Amino acid sequence: MKSNYVSGPTGLSRRAFLSASAVMALATHPIVRKATPALAAPVGFTSATSTGNFDPNLRALLTQIDPSRIQATVQKLVSFGTRHTASSQTDPVRGIGAATAWVIGQMNAIAATSNGNMTVQQQTFVQPVSSRIPVPTAITNCIATLQGTASPARFYVVTGHLDSRVTDVLDFTSDAPGADDDGSGVACVLELARLFATHQFPGTIVFATVSGEEEGLYGSTFMAQQMAAAGNDVQGMFSNDIIGTGDAHDGSKPDPFSVRLFLEGIPTNVTSNQVALMQAVGGENDGVSRQLGRFIKSVAPFNLTGMNIRLIWRRDRYLRASDHVSFQGQGYPAARFTEPRENFDHEHQNTQVVNGVQLGDLIQFVDFDYVARVTRVNAAALWGLASSPSTPKNVQIHTTPPATFSGTNLTSLQWNANPETNLTGYEVVMRETTDSDWTSAMPVGNVTSVTLNISKDNVQFGIRAVDQNGNRSPVAFPQVVS
Repeated sequence: MKSNYVSGPTGLSRRAFLSASAVMALATHPIVRKATPALAAPVGFTSATSTGNFDPNLRALLTQIDPSRIQATVQKLVSFGTRHTASSQTDPVRGIGAATAWVIGQMNAIAATSNGNMTVQQQTFVQPVSSRIPVPTAITNCIATLQGTASPARFYVVTGHLDSRVTDVLDFTSDAPGADDDGSGVACVLELARLFATHQFPGTIVFATVSGEEEGLYGSTFMAQQMAAAGNDVQGMFSNDIIGTGDAHDGSKPDPFSVRLFLEGIPTNVTSNQVALMQAVGGENDGVSRQLGRFIKSVAPFNLTGMNIRLIWRRDRYLRASDHVSFQGQGYPAARFTEPRENFDHEHQNTQVVNGVQLGDLIQFVDFDYVARVTRVNAAALWGLASSPSTPKNVQIHTTPPATFSGTNLTSLQWNANPETNLTGYEVVMRETTDSDWTSAMPVGNVTSVTLNISKDNVQFGIRAVDQNGNRSPVAFPQVVS
């Protein structure tokens, strides 16, 4: 078998080498020899960043996001008085039951516009007595699913939480308007469902409002567990929790064109051995949620959405959590959108004035234009994910050196072929270990292995799929095979 590979630099700086022409090919050692032969012509490295050529249909959809509809949704949610998880399930106008019925009604009306592609589910379970749940309590998630065309199915999930609370988490009778936390997130989800319902994508998109968040992420935990039990391939999830304003109303400078996206590093569900391996290869910044965040930033830039995405390398705010953590617990890539600076006078507080300061999560502190811009970010992210190829699976980096040698400067990558029929191939992406995002990309053709004469000691590698429309999947970080 003929063996070609990317040659090393001669008289060039390493950075120049990374951008020079290169040839991809098979290695000759036995592990890689089993992979599909690499037949593509020699190609060079290019920038790994987005070209900025966005689908005109996406641009049209973004113009339809309506701040007035978002406002009407938040006003309606506030009108239920409280949406505490333990509030009335049967009162027609007050409490979580009335709010749930209204959301289901909205989702059903939206689904009616989808030509049968969207279905609505009222997912109810009884949460036993547990932390902050003093009696067995029915909890309901409202789920609208826009069926994709890809086979096998892959899923992308967006949530906001319907429940609200006041200072005492067990107080289910006091008014808990929950305008920002999380009426804003629910409004975002419903607006996304409305606009996406008349479209269809390869990927399946799930729009959900979950409950029981304030008591311990119970609704989202159940939903994530159900999806995992069903074998659903969730390739991206993000929660929208407290996305109501770029102005904290606390004297700090407003930041109305930024949104935070929280992204864990070491995945929640990994074993201690897997953590040790991530440490050994320097992969702490390359978990599946970090790759999701990098992808979102690439497909939802300011020039498309009017918003800057601030990626924060942390699971959530200090010692806190939202519904994305439930999906991380199942091994799914998941992240959390939230406003740039919270005002804790307006979260988890009884509605009252204390020493001249207005407390409470009131609608007067919500900026509906801001929520609309965050919704644009969500829309661009969902469109990009659901339209692009699926994330490559079983990506491996082989580390067994030739006999009698302690190591090798060759880097051999191998992966499973994607199921899509419209792929042009794959790209190897690279970055310096100190860079926050992928900087260089090299097309390698429609193959399932490649060997490069670039030392894996010095850079990070990943694989992404590319389709005939130029859409690129999120990057898959390789797992070590020795």
